[in-house]
Amino acid sequence: MRIAISGGGIGGLTTALMLHDVGIDVTIYEAVPEPRPLGVGINVLPHAIRELDRIGVLEELLPLAVATEELCYVNRHGQFLWREPRGISAGYPVPQLSIHRGNFQMALLDIVRRRLGESAVRTGTKVTGSNTDNRKSAEFQVIDSVTGRTSQESADVLVGADGLHSALRKQLHPGDGSPRWSGEVMWRGTTMAPPFLTGKSMALIGTRGHKVVAYPLSLPDDQGNVLINWIAVLDQSSRRIPPVESWNGPGNIEDFIDQYDSWSFPWLDVAALMRGAQSVHVFPMVDRDALPTWTAGRTTLLGDAAHPMFPVGSNGASQAILDARALTQALLEERDPDIALERYESERLAATAGVVEANRSQGAARILDLAEERAPEGFTEVGEVFAPGEREALATAYQRVAGFAPASLRQ
Repeated sequence: MRIAISGGGIGGLTTALMLHDVGIDVTIYEAVPEPRPLGVGINVLPHAIRELDRIGVLEELLPLAVATEELCYVNRHGQFLWREPRGISAGYPVPQLSIHRGNFQMALLDIVRRRLGESAVRTGTKVTGSNTDNRKSAEFQVIDSVTGRTSQESADVLVGADGLHSALRKQLHPGDGSPRWSGEVMWRGTTMAPPFLTGKSMALIGTRGHKVVAYPLSLPDDQGNVLINWIAVLDQSSRRIPPVESWNGPGNIEDFIDQYDSWSFPWLDVAALMRGAQSVHVFPMVDRDALPTWTAGRTTLLGDAAHPMFPVGSNGASQAILDARALTQALLEERDPDIALERYESERLAATAGVVEANRSQGAARILDLAEERAPEGFTEVGEVFAPGEREALATAYQRVAGFAPASLRQ
C-alpha cells in the first residue's frame, strides 16, 4: 500500500511516522521549499504523547520541551481559582509537554528523513486537488512551488493534512466557506524571564475576551531565566476580522498592552512579560463547523484540515496525532482501503466535532468565566465562588470529551 500525505506539519509528519512504523510506504508533499521552525509554543496532551512514545520519538522530544506539572486558573486579580495537576504529576504514564511548535515540527521532520529517507519528503510541492471519483486509487495534482510546473501523481490513499486553509477540504466541500471567527484576537510572543510558580506551571488568567495564557518552553539558563510562551486574548468583535494575508503576521504591542498594564502579581508580572518579547505575532481566533464527511473516493482529511478548533484546552496538535493513530490502525487492520477510510472517519469525526464544540464554550476554562460572573471584584475564599466539586466536574468533563481522562489512558 502506498499513502500520499499533503502537508508536512505536525499531523502529516506524525502520520508518516506511524504508517512507516507498521510497514506502509509513505510520501509527504510539502508546499514550502525549505521548512523552518515557525510559530510559538503549544502543549501536547498525554493521550497524544502516548502515541508518540509508541513510535519511539518521545525521547528525542523531551530535551526540546518542558514537562508541564500543573494548570492554574487565575482571575484578573491574580487570585487562584483552581490548580490542576498535569502529566506525570496527575498520574498519567507519560508527560504533558510544552514545546515550541517549530522545534517540534523540525524534530519530527528530521526523524522522518532519517527513518523513511530523504526522498520521502518532497518539499516545494503543493497538492492542489484530487480525483475523488476514482475508487481504485487516489489520483492528484501537484504544483512545483518554485517553477510552477504541474504534474499528476497517484497513490492508494491521499491524506489531506494541509491545515486550516486546506485545498483538499475546499475541493471536498466547496460550500464550506471561510473560517469562523470567534470575535477574539490573539497576540502571541515568547520572552526570556524568571520562572513562575513551580517553573513548570501553565497559567490561564482573566476571562473570556480578556485573558492571558503563559507557560515555559525551557528550563532555566545560566542566569536563571526560562523562555516563557504567552498569549494575550482580547474581544475585538466590534472590528472586522483581519485579512487572511495578515494572519500570523507581526503584531503591535501597543494595540493591547494597555489592557494588561495593571496585571502585575507577586508570582508573575504579566505586562513586563509582554514588553520583554523580541517580537509579537497576531492571529484571529478561528475554527470551522464540523463537516458531514472527511472522505471522498480515496482522499481523506486529517488534523486542522478536518477539524480546526479554537486553541482552548491544548487540543489542536493533540487531536491531529490521535487522527494519525486511528488512520494508521484502520489501514493496518482493514484489507480494503475504502473500508479503512470509513472506519477512520467513523471513529474520529464525531469525537473531534465534540472537541470543537467544547472549545467554543471554553472547555474547562469556563471556570474563569464563572469566577468573573460571580465575583468580579475578587473574593476572600474561593469556596465563596464555587460549589463543592464544581471545578473538578468542569475539568473532568472536558477531559472526557477530549479523550484524556486519566482512567482512559491507564486502560
